[in-house]
Amino acid sequence: MQNEKLQKLVMTGVFAALSYVIFTFLQFKIPLPGGDATSIHLGNAVCVLGALILGGPLGGLGGAIGMTIGDLLDPVYVIYAPKTFLLKLCIGLVTGLIAHRIGHITEKTEKKQIALWAFLASAGGLLFNVIFDPLLGYFYKIYIVGKPAAEVSLVWTSTSSTINAVISTIVATVVYTALLPVLKKSGFFFRIGRKAAR
Repeated sequence: MQNEKLQKLVMTGVFAALSYVIFTFLQFKIPLPGGDATSIHLGNAVCVLGALILGGPLGGLGGAIGMTIGDLLDPVYVIYAPKTFLLKLCIGLVTGLIAHRIGHITEKTEKKQIALWAFLASAGGLLFNVIFDPLLGYFYKIYIVGKPAAEVSLVWTSTSSTINAVISTIVATVVYTALLPVLKKSGFFFRIGRKAAR
């Protein structure tokens, strides 16, 4: 049990590092009016993948830490770091809830069922982001940051969030189903949910 806790802690750090690297260095940044920007990236896919493998809280935490560090080190995004942390943590929590509490994905053995629940959980977590990233971003820009171009950013952020969600859902599902046999052989497959609690 102690070994599993350490493994999960290490894996959370790995997912934080992966989400930082992918978000920071493999993004397509789109400049917006007022010195703002949005981007197309796969950082959310890492956050979702972490939630599928480690459970919602740890997966979300890994993604939140990695992408928040990415924001803090980018002069354009630095003011959005608190919003990023909250949203990415929530992506993990929603994904984990669907995958592990509703779908019991780690108890399934049939590949099609595993892929279906990975897809549904990924889509659910990222749908949360598609809805709340632009809305929270809009109010954050108006009331916290005081940016006048929040309406323009809302349209662009909604579009980029939707594109990110579609791509990340597909990538996370494919990578999770491909990694599953390797995780089981290497001892990094964690049972989360009902059986883990017994």
